[in-house]
Amino acid sequence: MESDSRSIFALSGITGMLIATVLLLSIVAGLTVWGLGVQQANAQNFYEIKDETSIKMISTKNAAHRVVVGQ
Repeated sequence: MESDSRSIFALSGITGMLIATVLLLSIVAGLTVWGLGVQQANAQNFYEIKDETSIKMISTKNAAHRVVVGQ
């Protein structure tokens, strides 16, 4: 008679589910903290548009009208 060794605490059971859940929640928390840090670092880097009337609809020189104020 062959016996299947089943255990609720095997990696395919509740322990594996808890490990996967903790791993996913730690990844979400890490990415959230990282995103908030990036947002706070760039919150003061805003820009202004200079000389709006001379901006062309299709032009490669439109970026020259943008002036970064926060840096």
